[in-house]
Amino acid sequence: MTGPEPAWRTSRRRRLEIGVIGAVGYPAIRMLGSTWRWRVSGLEHFDGIFADGRRPVMAFWHGRILPAMYFFRHHDIVVITSDNFDGEWIARVIHRFGYTTARGSTSRNAARAALRAKRRMEEGHPVGVTVDGPRGPVHVVQPGAVWLARATGNPILPFHVEASPHWTLRSWDASQVPRPFGTVAVVLGAPLWVPRGGGDPALEQARIALQEALMRLRAPALALLEE
Repeated sequence: MTGPEPAWRTSRRRRLEIGVIGAVGYPAIRMLGSTWRWRVSGLEHFDGIFADGRRPVMAFWHGRILPAMYFFRHHDIVVITSDNFDGEWIARVIHRFGYTTARGSTSRNAARAALRAKRRMEEGHPVGVTVDGPRGPVHVVQPGAVWLARATGNPILPFHVEASPHWTLRSWDASQVPRPFGTVAVVLGAPLWVPRGGGDPALEQARIALQEALMRLRAPALALLEE
């Protein structure tokens, strides 16, 4: 039994807005992203996971969605996006950058999205997770990425992005938008493994380890911008 359709699905105005945002968003982001200069550290961790026959659970902060999405485009990554109005237009944009989506969030349909993401990983796809999304608290890791790593036996790959110069949006996550011709630093950390047989204490320990790893990546990312 399913519940009533969300209001945005039945609103003609909302559906029109989604279509417009999807149509305009892709070329605008592609044009902006083509001007960015990149400095990258730790990409061997990404390549090494694939070489080992695994797929990464790519974990990063919600406030770095835009540059992260552009950098990792066309790698056949599955992204968990919210099953709401914002999630719908985001899905339409990122599909054109070579991503697919598992719909749901920590606040709605979380189990369904997690199971879909698990199935896609088992089919050979990496998965991207904004670990403090979709609504925060900011920079507090939620358990989804850790659960997915335990359920699939794949490692978590933490990474962080910083840009200079950039705009900071007035949003809960202080989203960062690199300015045209700005420099974007991407730092990927060492893979984190979650024991498949561990219980809740092991999950919590892994969640804390992921949060600490993400926090440590900010300093080297900022250092790359100064080189």
